[in-house]
Amino acid sequence: MKKFTAILLTGIMLTAVAAGCSSKDNGENTGGSDSDKPTIGVAIYKFDDTFMTGVRNAITDAASGKANVDIVDSQNSQPTQNDKVDLFINKKVNALAINAVDRTAAGVIIDKAKAADIPVVFLNREPLADDMNKWDKVYYVGAKAEESGTISGQLLVDHWNANKAMDKNGDGILQYVMLKGEPGHQDAELRTKFSIKAIEDAGIKVEKLAEDTAMWDRVKGQEKMAAFLASNGDKIEAVLANNDDMALGAVEALKSAGYFKDNKFMPVVGVDATAPALQALEEGTLLGTVLNDAKNQGKATLELANVLAKGETPTKDNTGYDIVDGKYVWIQYKKITKDNMSEAK
Repeated sequence: MKKFTAILLTGIMLTAVAAGCSSKDNGENTGGSDSDKPTIGVAIYKFDDTFMTGVRNAITDAASGKANVDIVDSQNSQPTQNDKVDLFINKKVNALAINAVDRTAAGVIIDKAKAADIPVVFLNREPLADDMNKWDKVYYVGAKAEESGTISGQLLVDHWNANKAMDKNGDGILQYVMLKGEPGHQDAELRTKFSIKAIEDAGIKVEKLAEDTAMWDRVKGQEKMAAFLASNGDKIEAVLANNDDMALGAVEALKSAGYFKDNKFMPVVGVDATAPALQALEEGTLLGTVLNDAKNQGKATLELANVLAKGETPTKDNTGYDIVDGKYVWIQYKKITKDNMSEAK
């Protein structure tokens, strides 16, 4: 009996040693345990937004080997996002990255983060300046909406100047319809304003036949465009949309109305240069779009949040991005047509 007990104890000890060796080997093979890396809580305004899906994927890719990211869907609800932020704070994450549902609600999130001493990086939807100045550990990554609006207008100017047939009724006035993002949203308002300003600055007179909000959504864009066609028909000479999803919805409505075949064309312009939009460019159903650089928006967000999570101050040296006014990283837009779409790819 004593001999059996001794053998049993020896076996248990050997098993424990082997298990300890195995755990150590696994840690070394993965470059260290995940617990050694900072944790960043990321809240996206909604997962089924095409552009933000690209940003979300870029954040995940950039985090590889650097940080643990917990990415959640706010379901286009600010109260839901606030609850997600509370959960992140309770989990004691090292930094927050927030794509706000409502940019005017950023102040509440900043107050929560400041009280917990958790740095926060906002992305894609810029908080109000007063909110950004509430705390020195608040940053923003995005692109200037007025720039994308200007480029959108320039795409139509280029087409107008190169194709006199675009002026269907020969009155020298560009008759257009506008598909806007959600009401009051900074990007929607500025893209709308500056796209028209760019056309007028080029010396082209414009007439707005219709304008409506399609909430950044492809299906709603198709519905609104169908209504525009029912009301205005062949009077429409161009379509401007605040993003690619709405532009592609407009394209579908135009296809149903007989466009893009038998030499019947309608110039449609979007913003974002998403993969579906690039396919439409290649097919010739989309005139142009504006590269909203999802990859660099996601990467810059992760780099800033990771530096902040380690208790450091973001700089060009430790993030790879210029920090403007000590708080902002601006990612440049770019005009994309069928001729240079490889640059967006």
